Amino acid sequence: MIDVIFPDSVTLLEGTLHNADPSQDLHIMLSTPRGDGETAIRLIRQVQSRCKKLTVIVPDQAKSAGTLFALGAHHMGPTSDLGPVDPQLQLSDGSLAAGRAIIAAVEDAERRIQANPQTYTLHASLLADISALMVQQARDALTRAPDQLKEALACVPERTEDDDDNLAEQLHRHLIDDTPSHAATIPAAQAAKFGLPVKQLNSNDPQWKTIWRLWTKYKALGENRIYEGEIASVVI
Repeated sequence: MIDVIFPDSVTLLEGTLHNADPSQDLHIMLSTPRGDGETAIRLIRQVQSRCKKLTVIVPDQAKSAGTLFALGAHHMGPTSDLGPVDPQLQLSDGSLAAGRAIIAAVEDAERRIQANPQTYTLHASLLADISALMVQQARDALTRAPDQLKEALACVPERTEDDDDNLAEQLHRHLIDDTPSHAATIPAAQAAKFGLPVKQLNSNDPQWKTIWRLWTKYKALGENRIYEGEIASVVI
C-alpha cells in the first residue's frame, strides 16, 4: 500500500484483502507520508480481522496516520521510520497542513497583531487559506490524538489493556507532545526501545535484500497510489 491515507483507502485496501485467509499471517508493505487518523484506525481493524498475525514493513516512511496503522501490527519491519501522530487538514488548494502547524501559525499571527495592529492586513492575507472552523477542527483532532494512539495499540488482540496503557504512556510524549514538526522521525531502534515490536534486519540479510528489491521496483514506478495483493492490483 503506497498512498496518503484517506477514506477511499478502505475500499482500495479491501480489494487487496478479499482472498486473505484469516488463519494465516499477513505482511503489508506500507509507505505513506500522512493521512486521516480515523481512517487509519478503520484500516488496521480491517486488516487485523483478515489474518492471524500482522507484520507491517515500512521501507521508507509511515507518518501520522501511517504510524497509527503500524502501531496496530504484531510486528514492524526493520526500517520502520515512524513520525508524529499529527492530524492533517486539507487546504483550499488541495495541499495538506499539519493541525499543530495551523494552530501555531494562527496563534503567532494573533501575538504579532496585538503587538503591532498595523500588520493585521499582512497576516490576514498570509492566513487566507485558514478559517476559524479549520482551527477548531485542528484543535479537536489534536485532542482526539491520544485516544487514537491507544485505539491503534489495542488492535493487537494479544496485548492486554495494561499493555496498551503502558505503551500509550511511553509513546504519548514522543509521538504527540514533543514533536517539533511533521517531518520528525522515529527510527526503528528508538521505536523498539519504546516497547514496540520492531524486528531489525541487517542490510546483508537475504530476507531484507528481497524486501528491498521489491520496494525499489515500486519506487521506480514513480509517484503513484498503489494497492497490490496476491490477485488485485491498482496503480493510480
